[in-house]
Amino acid sequence: MKVLLSKPRLGSRGRPEKSRAAILQAAVREFSREGVAGARIDAIARAAGVNKALLYYYFKDKETLYGAVLDHVFGGLTQSIQEALSSDLPPREKLLAYAGAHFDYIASHPLYPRIAQGEMMRAARGGAPQLERIVKQYFRPLFRNLAAVLREGQAAGEFRSVDPLHFIPSMIAIIVFYFTNAPVMRMMTGADPFSPEFVSARRAAVLDFISGALFRPAAQRGLE
Repeated sequence: MKVLLSKPRLGSRGRPEKSRAAILQAAVREFSREGVAGARIDAIARAAGVNKALLYYYFKDKETLYGAVLDHVFGGLTQSIQEALSSDLPPREKLLAYAGAHFDYIASHPLYPRIAQGEMMRAARGGAPQLERIVKQYFRPLFRNLAAVLREGQAAGEFRSVDPLHFIPSMIAIIVFYFTNAPVMRMMTGADPFSPEFVSARRAAVLDFISGALFRPAAQRGLE
């Protein structure tokens, strides 16, 4: 006589990693569309295929879930760019490797810029309890690493003299803005801004723009 063992359902505690991952993915979609204030736990649980009790088992409230989403977004970015920033590449190549890795991460997760933008807007209204932690844990280390690459390139005579406090935010904005502006691009061009052809062309344009803004002419000629 065979004994049939039932597989744990996603909506149970028997598959914790898959259940938690499904909740996070559903939460990314809900928070990116509705923001923190408008997001509904019911909708997140339904989209994740779990019940509310299980969701609250992993995340005690909506703010805790939102904090986990922020860690998911910015922690994933940190992992994606780490190889480039920790490499022994020359400054020019290291900076472009970073910019390419950052772009590729956003291109693979086009909802993530909405999460970041929503947190900035939340902070502007004076209600962003997560932001100080996110800045300390993710933004400051990234800024320090990029500033070190800029200083190295300037010392080697490869980079123009730029202020990291202004250049780094401008560079990140160039990388990210295309994805937050995708609805406008769709209206302007009548094409899908997320098509492989458009994304590839945008990636090349971003790297070209950063190169033109930062590299000294002699260094640029050396790349040709």
